[in-house]
Amino acid sequence: MGARKAAIGAAAIGVAVSAGFLVADTADAANTPAIRTVFAGDDAYVSSMRAGTNFGAAEKLVVGFADGETKTSFVRFTTGGFPAGTAIANARLILPFDGKPTLDRITAYPVTAAWSENTITAANQPAIGAAVASAVPKAGDGSVTLDLSKVVTQAGTYSFALRSASTTAATRILSAESGDGRTAGPRLVMNYAAADPAPAPTPATPAQPGTCTTGALLVPSCGVLWGAAAGGFTDTPRDTALKNWEALTGRTAAIFHAYHRGDEKFPTKSEIAMTEDPAHPRVLLLNWKVAAGSTWAAVAAGDKDARIDAWASYVKANYGTKKFFLALHHEPENDVQPAAGSGMTAKDFAAMYRHVVLRLRADGVTNVVNVLAYMGNEKWMAQSWWKDLYPGDDVVDWVGLDSYVSVEPGYYHFGDFGSLLDRKPTGGGLGFYDWSVTNHPSKPIMVAEWGMYHRVAYPTSKAAAFGTVVPELARHPQVKAIVYFDTAKDDTGDRNIAVDSTPDSLTAFRQVAASPVFDVAIDNN
Repeated sequence: MGARKAAIGAAAIGVAVSAGFLVADTADAANTPAIRTVFAGDDAYVSSMRAGTNFGAAEKLVVGFADGETKTSFVRFTTGGFPAGTAIANARLILPFDGKPTLDRITAYPVTAAWSENTITAANQPAIGAAVASAVPKAGDGSVTLDLSKVVTQAGTYSFALRSASTTAATRILSAESGDGRTAGPRLVMNYAAADPAPAPTPATPAQPGTCTTGALLVPSCGVLWGAAAGGFTDTPRDTALKNWEALTGRTAAIFHAYHRGDEKFPTKSEIAMTEDPAHPRVLLLNWKVAAGSTWAAVAAGDKDARIDAWASYVKANYGTKKFFLALHHEPENDVQPAAGSGMTAKDFAAMYRHVVLRLRADGVTNVVNVLAYMGNEKWMAQSWWKDLYPGDDVVDWVGLDSYVSVEPGYYHFGDFGSLLDRKPTGGGLGFYDWSVTNHPSKPIMVAEWGMYHRVAYPTSKAAAFGTVVPELARHPQVKAIVYFDTAKDDTGDRNIAVDSTPDSLTAFRQVAASPVFDVAIDNN
């Protein structure tokens, strides 16, 4: 098990390690702390009542006392090497729960003797040292975090025993074998910073400013298009919100993302004006739910042709031949109704998409660049119908992805920019980026919505996660555009995706925005 995960980690980031999967490992040029996450290479629990039994293959770790039985768990991590001139600033052990924990203190103890998850039992367990960290879970928490900053201070292999103070019940922790779609068991999260803040050259250094420009389908000749939708779920006009966001972050959004539905006529006057400012060149990304009030099947059958034709006439009369991106019904997975005859099956979506694109072409709208914006959630990618959403290479110009990650350790979709791109279907299979480049190698990828979030009530630094953006773009060269969705509260009111939710988050994001990889000249004529 440990060797398998090591192979994945080394392939993902190009660092050889002996165990554990490294989720993120980057440091930006301005000395913002980088984050490295390694999952346990070995983990197991032992039982006082079943002293000769090995539980290394179990999908859980257990700590605490219940029914006369005391259980202790063991975890081991290998950090891998760190870049020269860096130092570990802090280290945290995160234990994700399987079910509800007891609200009793969980303590970590160092273990120096050798052990293996395949052979360890209560009878042969290694000796443990004095306690080095502890924490008490809170009701409703999905994980508990133990501060190991005084112990994990340099590269190496670290083992710990875990015990609970509970004398009435045991707490279950997801193990590395759990197969849970959101976690891979215990993980060690380390922040480290470069001693020398001077920028270092990298193979991913983009072309010099001014040499990258967009082509016929708005694909940049080099570099990556930078975009945003700002002011989400507020009453602030979107053009005003975007201008404010650009001033805050220090870069013009080359892509201005706006949303429309049904019979709305767009681009609006304010949207058009945003593309006519020579000092701030922008291109529109317009989202249209053309089937609003109807079904995909009805649109495909021609029931909304009058709506399509009216919009085509409006575009030709008001926007001429200037190119823009069009996403038809983004994130269709959320609206699929797989039952035959629903009018909203995956095949109905594909038929709707084809019909609208071909109808617009027949209407003489030649300046549309079509983006198919998937949700890319691991649950939906695992559905048997997911493959049926794609309407054909002849009507798709860009493959799009809407994806978000949490910066709260232990919370849903905790990760970085790489995990946002590489999220795999539940049960296994190619991650989104690999799926796209394997099945549609000629199509550029647009991250049409992305963001780093924390719960509104739990402000958490996004600096380390933002620090992974530029390096991960270098590792995913088919990504040609990224469009941030900025809001202090999402549609549930619970997630803060704003880039300035903490001061250091904004500082780190400004450093991302300043990267020359986004220096792309817009030519949408």
